[in-house]
Amino acid sequence: MEENINIIKSVGIDEREEIIVDFARWLATASKEALVYGEGKFAMMSATMAEAMRVNADELARDNPEKTERLLQQASAMMAQFKAAYPHRVISRSVH
Repeated sequence: MEENINIIKSVGIDEREEIIVDFARWLATASKEALVYGEGKFAMMSATMAEAMRVNADELARDNPEKTERLLQQASAMMAQFKAAYPHRVISRSVH
């Protein structure tokens, strides 16, 4: 993740958009995992941020790379906080 943030300024618009969408997917996954642990507030914040990133990926990719880098750092920080709180996350979410 960190290497994607570091190269955001040096890649083209298409690659930047792909990186943004990847971060949105990671946030959406973290949001689902947070629901498993009963972290509704984190789940809602992550899902909202993921959707905003996904909807605005094209605009963010064309915008100022510093702003995009800052957004990705915030997303990364959110995911790092969740990983720190729940280091042994659920592998399977099957319902019986």
